[in-house]
Amino acid sequence: MEDYLFREEEAFKTPVPGDIVDGVVVRVDADEVLVDIGFKAEGVISSKELGFRGDEPELQPGDEVKVYVLSPENDAGNVVLSLRRARAETTWITAAEKQESGDVMEADVREQNKGGLIVNVLGLRGFLPSSQVGRAFSGNLESLVNQRIPVKILEVNRKRNRLIVSQKAAEDEDRARKREDLFSRLGVGDEVTGTVSGLTSYGAFVDIGGADGLIHISELSWDRVSRVTDVLQLGEQVRVKVIKLDPEQNRISLSLRQLQQDPWERLVNTMPVGSVVEGTVTKTKKYGAFLQVLPGIEGLLHISELSWDHVEKTEDVLKVGEVVQVKVIGIDTARRRVSLSLKQLSNAPAGYAARGDRQSTYDYDDEDD
Repeated sequence: MEDYLFREEEAFKTPVPGDIVDGVVVRVDADEVLVDIGFKAEGVISSKELGFRGDEPELQPGDEVKVYVLSPENDAGNVVLSLRRARAETTWITAAEKQESGDVMEADVREQNKGGLIVNVLGLRGFLPSSQVGRAFSGNLESLVNQRIPVKILEVNRKRNRLIVSQKAAEDEDRARKREDLFSRLGVGDEVTGTVSGLTSYGAFVDIGGADGLIHISELSWDRVSRVTDVLQLGEQVRVKVIKLDPEQNRISLSLRQLQQDPWERLVNTMPVGSVVEGTVTKTKKYGAFLQVLPGIEGLLHISELSWDHVEKTEDVLKVGEVVQVKVIGIDTARRRVSLSLKQLSNAPAGYAARGDRQSTYDYDDEDD
């Protein structure tokens, strides 16, 4: 009984302009379509409303449709309806729902203007500001015209017919998903290929497919690296090793040098204690000089090993850049240190008082001293 009364009450309600209601096609005439919308009076769709449907099949009796109320009553007492407005309003509602849910959608880029790009989203005209264009295209908007791109809706304002979208937000969404996937399958020790995406004074960032990892300048090479650009260039593809993962901070530490042969392995095999090698003076200190004996390896030539005579200052014997022959007198692989001698290439002068075994390695003082 209550359901019956409710239906009766609904039937006698007056439709309000702007309402979107469900209806069923009752009759299709040449100049209009009659639709049952559940009110006291039936609704009509004029022939002008039927021309926009294009390739869609013609309406048939029994078809279910959504219609927009233009007027509650015409001269014949019927409710005036619109298919076009119903579709447009429903699309705006869908757009608002997509904004709320944060869904990523496809947009067709129609044209460029001075502020950005005009796009078609869900059949609606939208605007993509230049500040929201994807990072790879921020300086080349024209290349996106006639392309289909992913976007997220930032703003929906039906009253002003305003729809603002962002390609950058869609890329960030995709990147966040890829980053999560990357951390789930990546492990310390893995080797991956990436593209150099950024260069700084302290290292290089590499895009490894979903996240950027950092190669610290100390992990670029076994050699000393003064400038990152001496080793890597922007856009270069590199093979790197994962040496640390921090999912909470979204940080990935990478190494380039750990995929190269450790020069210490070569040193032990080719330059044992007692061998004579050639070294280049890289710097001088009050306690001695550092010489590069292999790429990535420097040895300490202590001031006491410069000459059998007393040496007051290292610079009195050696200059930076000078190439000299030296003898390896000590190797500490655990501490990665090499001790060298210049004086032991010759015999001690007559009457020289020996001062103990010189085959051990010296401690390296603070290099800044």
